[in-house]
Amino acid sequence: MTAARPFIVAIDGPAGAGKSTASRLLAARLGFAMVDTGAIYRTVALAAMRGGIALDDDARLGDLLPRLDIRFGPPAAPGAGPRVFLGAEDVSIEIRTPPVSLGASQVSARPVVRAGLLDLQRRLATAAGQRGAVLEGRDIGTVVFPDADAKFFLVATAEERARRRHAELQRKGDRSTFEEVLADQRRRDRNDTEREIAPLRPAGDAVVVDTSGTPLETVVETLAREVEHRLGRGRREAR
Repeated sequence: MTAARPFIVAIDGPAGAGKSTASRLLAARLGFAMVDTGAIYRTVALAAMRGGIALDDDARLGDLLPRLDIRFGPPAAPGAGPRVFLGAEDVSIEIRTPPVSLGASQVSARPVVRAGLLDLQRRLATAAGQRGAVLEGRDIGTVVFPDADAKFFLVATAEERARRRHAELQRKGDRSTFEEVLADQRRRDRNDTEREIAPLRPAGDAVVVDTSGTPLETVVETLAREVEHRLGRGRREAR
């Protein structure tokens, strides 16, 4: 473990693999900060779409990034994830809509966006006073924190991930069909795995965890045991 900064846990994987919920519960169990990097890219996509900026217009995206004030706030309810703010506006719900989800996949493929947000992600994770931080996204263990103290890559079948997403959208009143959600899921997978910059892939030293048909509590327990083992090892080595 690197003594100069908090203990960093990187959780990567495709959309719908359970990263957000597992990361949130793991962070709460460990007393770590939670940094949802996917929410950051979603917020950039939302701001660009609102501003009429094409999601492949690198020049205008580059001009947009320094003007964005993206912050995390306390959860709206116990057990919920941190709220996401764009300036003073809570955009936590709007950034989870299907159009913004696809937009996030597009802007995350732009080198100018990835480079522009790298420092923000690292600063949020290493803020003073934090014992540790859990970051979830697509390239945390390969690009953002290649020296993370624990790396995980969560996977699940495309159908299982689409079922989870479809159920989530139904609870929010969205009328998308399962077939539409599955098609969106596969488009996002192609965008994420085939992009030239930071394609979705597990880090060489990541622990791969298949969440298909696995209770959430079991997934979190698996992650927590590995982190606690490494924390304990780091304390012993520091003596």
